[in-house]
Amino acid sequence: MTRIGILTRNENSWCSAQLKEAVIKHGFHPVCFSFPNLIARVGLKPKFSLDEIDLLREIKAIIVRPIGRGSLEEIIFRMDMLHRLKRLGLYILNPPLAIERSVDKYCALSLLEEAGLPVPRTIITEKASNAKKAFHDLGGDVVIKPIFGSRGIGSTRVSDPDVAERIFRALEFQHQVIYLQEFIPHGNYDLRVFVLGGRVIASMKRVSDFWKTNVSLGAKPAPYKLTKELEDLAIKAAEVIGCEMAGVDILESDGGPLIVELNSQPGWRGLQTVANVNIADEIVGYVLNKLREREKS
Repeated sequence: MTRIGILTRNENSWCSAQLKEAVIKHGFHPVCFSFPNLIARVGLKPKFSLDEIDLLREIKAIIVRPIGRGSLEEIIFRMDMLHRLKRLGLYILNPPLAIERSVDKYCALSLLEEAGLPVPRTIITEKASNAKKAFHDLGGDVVIKPIFGSRGIGSTRVSDPDVAERIFRALEFQHQVIYLQEFIPHGNYDLRVFVLGGRVIASMKRVSDFWKTNVSLGAKPAPYKLTKELEDLAIKAAEVIGCEMAGVDILESDGGPLIVELNSQPGWRGLQTVANVNIADEIVGYVLNKLREREKS
């Protein structure tokens, strides 16, 4: 039976379980594993193994769920493995380059701006003194974010200059990059757009009781019909970063829509409650279509 890999920290997490069900539904065998289970080899075979499985011979594709935390060495090694697997012909969703670009907020936002897409004003520095000036340049009401991170964890809104300076000094002391973004009034909601293969398959409004709009932090999903402009914006954003699958976060500001972030390994538990399609089925169906296209070429 053809095997489809699901690279996940927890195969029983909701999204991974949904993917497993969808793979089985399509008549294939899901293989869930995490990075520490992999063995990579240079100069001998198999080049990659998972227990007794020769990855390149027995796995047809890998769907990558969130990679998770790790040391710098671990993260670099994990991405090196994904790059080599792709070079050796394994189909990976998302491509490793897209994962690297999207997980780095500065890299992603820079590429989006260079492509002419609307993004919030953002200043990044390593020095507290520069961040103090940036705080005022951005209007004295900013969101301080970790340059790597998701689900709103570690993001803080600050409008008090004394509090801001203390945070900046603490981040500099810890050798952290200081990532400042202007706060955009948004009525405590934003839009999450799920893009797959160059089309929008689902979208929602995330409504919160405060400025953070992550469903994992308590925001409520609500159905939302996108305009053609917003659909095109989300699709273009995914294309710029190189994502075949993406969760694109958009704020509707007084000056028009702004792309705040793009997630290359998006969860969809909240989105599924308001979606008209089974998202896991769509993902697995897309992967299988890609494999069929490869076989024909």
